[in-house]
Amino acid sequence: MECVVQGIIETQHVEALEILLQGLCGVHRERLRIHELCLKSGPNLGLVASEVRVLCDLEQPEPTWIVRHIGGAMRGSGAEQISVLVRTMVESKVSKNVLRLFYALGYRLDHELLRVGFAFHFQRGASITVTVSSVNKMLKLHATDEAVPVTPGIQLVEVTAPASSENYSEVAAAVSSFCEYLAPLLHLSKPGTSTGVVPTAAAAAASLMSDAGVTT
Repeated sequence: MECVVQGIIETQHVEALEILLQGLCGVHRERLRIHELCLKSGPNLGLVASEVRVLCDLEQPEPTWIVRHIGGAMRGSGAEQISVLVRTMVESKVSKNVLRLFYALGYRLDHELLRVGFAFHFQRGASITVTVSSVNKMLKLHATDEAVPVTPGIQLVEVTAPASSENYSEVAAAVSSFCEYLAPLLHLSKPGTSTGVVPTAAAAAASLMSDAGVTT
């Protein structure tokens, strides 16, 4: 299970966001270059379709692979009263033969993306991860070197934290509290309900860059 919120930011303000995150977290960023393949089950695997995501970390000297399944979101009055999405999520490290296995099981490739950016991992009332990345699509099968932005000039920001059925309320509160620090630059909300670019982003970014002594 995890708590998650998302938002978008203009690429020109990403450096300011990085400065802000560095100050809040006190840790160095981690570079990201993730090849994400979305696989969907075929008709031979039952009436209810299933979807898994295979992630290949291309930033590592030897690419590493993870398979991730994102389940349904928590529903009910409790879910409506919190500002983050709480959903089931299971992931596991796998070998480079994972695609061959899923294809043999009857899954098919639905689409693939390349996410390029950076992440911060830190502890702030919960184990929080902030990722900032450009989302790119492949013009040819698996051609990561030829990927082009899905939304030029815009990057995706995602804040996630692992949770359980016992502590999701506390984790959600920690995520919401952290998001308030980012409010001048971007608005974070449940996936699928983004409110777009924040009007105050340019002024906030200029202030952060000035305080950091960065010349634009």
